[in-house]
Amino acid sequence: MVPTLEGSPDPLFPDFPRGPLHAYRARASFSWKELSLFLEGEDMLRYKKSIFSALESDPLFARPHGAHLSLEKYRELNFLRCRRIFEYDFLSAEDVFRSPLKVLMFSNCLGMYDWSLAAKYFLHTMVFGSAIYNSGSERHFEYIQKVFSMEIFGCFALTEVSHGSNTKAIRTTAHYDPATEEFIIHSPDFEAAKFWVGNMGKTATHAVVFAQLYVPGGQCHGLHPFVVQIRDPKTLLPMPGVMVGDMGKKLGQNGLDSGFAMFHQVRIPRQNLLNRNGDVTPDGTYLSPFKDVRERLGASLGSLSLGRVSIIGMSIVNLQLAVSIALRFSATRRQFGPTQEEEIPVLEYQLQQWRLLPYLAAAYALYHFSKSLFLDLVEQQQGLLGGDRSARQAELGHEIHALASAGKPLASWTAQQGIQECREACGGHGYLAMNRLGVLRDDNDPNCTYEGDNNVLLLQTSNYLLGLLARRFQGGARLQSPLKTVDFLEAYPDILGQRFTGSSFADCLDSAGLLPSSFAVYRRRNRNREPKQWLKQESSPGQASFPLSLLRPYRQQPGNTSAGHHTGL
Repeated sequence: MVPTLEGSPDPLFPDFPRGPLHAYRARASFSWKELSLFLEGEDMLRYKKSIFSALESDPLFARPHGAHLSLEKYRELNFLRCRRIFEYDFLSAEDVFRSPLKVLMFSNCLGMYDWSLAAKYFLHTMVFGSAIYNSGSERHFEYIQKVFSMEIFGCFALTEVSHGSNTKAIRTTAHYDPATEEFIIHSPDFEAAKFWVGNMGKTATHAVVFAQLYVPGGQCHGLHPFVVQIRDPKTLLPMPGVMVGDMGKKLGQNGLDSGFAMFHQVRIPRQNLLNRNGDVTPDGTYLSPFKDVRERLGASLGSLSLGRVSIIGMSIVNLQLAVSIALRFSATRRQFGPTQEEEIPVLEYQLQQWRLLPYLAAAYALYHFSKSLFLDLVEQQQGLLGGDRSARQAELGHEIHALASAGKPLASWTAQQGIQECREACGGHGYLAMNRLGVLRDDNDPNCTYEGDNNVLLLQTSNYLLGLLARRFQGGARLQSPLKTVDFLEAYPDILGQRFTGSSFADCLDSAGLLPSSFAVYRRRNRNREPKQWLKQESSPGQASFPLSLLRPYRQQPGNTSAGHHTGL
């Protein structure tokens, strides 16, 4: 029996009306409703439907017809929609801690509607708010209540004009004055201006500002986060000493006001230092539970892992939407066919399947990875908040950082290539603005850049893996990790020594011969669960034997033209 919403006669999965896609749906070998229940769970499906139903019936969320909105009108409308989202109370502060998976689902739902809205909401609640919660102490929790009541509106100010990835070189300063028990936030020049800060351009009243902390005597204790008021909540006029403005029109997500700020000797109370990982006493003495400066900085920048994991989810939603649009179009668009007979849907052609189906498979695989990594991150953050300073907790943090640093490039690049392939696979009709593929392409593009350039992030993951190998060489320690994602390196000598031998073309298509012995054993034990080999070929006279590296170019998925995109994954 198909589930129904409580108090409503409407089924959770109403049948689609008959139309051009009915024939394909009728031919399916599985129930899409059962698949949705398996992937999402009934509770999450009900939650998502309640969101979509509310937005669909609210005139404020109706799509504008005719001419495009001006930049100012779009941003004004986006802020009004953000405020309405808070009024619906889809995601309370309690939900964030009680049911963290709701956070991911809610983000996906808003993103499917408009990433400008999703980004605006989550930069305020989950980036600004979680930075205060994770890096602050009880004296800062009053801000959390004001976040969800919209008494204040927040942003996260780390990146500067001249420094983004190199966080250690951030140049904004915070000098402590013991005479007044205040920090003096200062931008030494324009290159130190906070830049590319979402929500800062028009609407943010407060910012979590990262600055180099100096105590009396001139000693610098590195980068620390501070809560800084940048605008008056009632008038939205800049606070004294704060120069703040909007960066202007972007390539996409223009409903989000990205801005910049400079600070000229702006004084804030000592208590505005988010002091979970480092504090300053009234007399100017610096205290920290971390002896290692790198560990303290890593803990302070924990919000970056949340941002990267969120971007993985954003990219996957974009890919899901694009693939859905392209496949449905391909099932209805007809071209060519047998003489004197009805034309064939282009989805029936192998070329169209070769172009689109790998991205459909990637969407499913990456969606599962995104949810799994998000829950692992929640576990790690809860451990930090609970005071867990164990070796496992530290290793878990390093592993999640490496996974997020590799996952963001994988997801955002796959989505980037997939959306473009979907656009081209729809032919001339794919160039129409109404199909949304262009908007998806533009809105996804910054996922490849912000929260860390993809190529730099892959280097971080590579350094993590090479560091594990170095430890193995030096001390002989086993290569293992809390989430077991690097345990395969334990067998790396055997993996690198594997040579492929095959006597037929079918052997070349069977990946079993390319796997280490442990995986081959698994396949033999589970052979009855695997689909039968679909292609048989006569054996060739001799056997081929050559290094696996020669096969790599031929094992690329369609559309992935650059092997470098998968380095270190």
